[in-house]
Amino acid sequence: MATVFETRLIGNIGKDAHVKTMDRGIIAINFPVAHNKNWKDKKTGQMRTKTTWVNCTIWKREGSNMRIIDFLTRGTLVEVLGTPFAKTVQLEDGQMRTEIRLNVSKTNILRPANREDHEGLGYVDQDEEEDQYGTSLDDFSLDGDDFE
Repeated sequence: MATVFETRLIGNIGKDAHVKTMDRGIIAINFPVAHNKNWKDKKTGQMRTKTTWVNCTIWKREGSNMRIIDFLTRGTLVEVLGTPFAKTVQLEDGQMRTEIRLNVSKTNILRPANREDHEGLGYVDQDEEEDQYGTSLDDFSLDGDDFE
């Protein structure tokens, strides 16, 4: 029986998308999305916010339509759908940091950072035939270190 593990995330983009060209004509479009959880502190009565950053990646092949990059700018409110996973990274000082990542399959621009620049917004389906888990995808791929 098939299983599905998909996440829907709505939040603001923290930095303009960065494009990284990989081996075999694969292109990774990376951008962080902030998820804010707001609540009222019962002790102080003050509103509090906790921000969780999710590093999102859209996978493309060389020659694919790259128009989505124009919309993935800092401050844009997006809805992204995709497969989540956690990755542990060793920092320069030797400490380990775990981050949440999302391999994006669909992108919906809910509110552009600059409304005048963007028209005709909506879902952008990523090419389904793209190899999202190739072994040469450097730090964006799953490998044995991800499961230790």
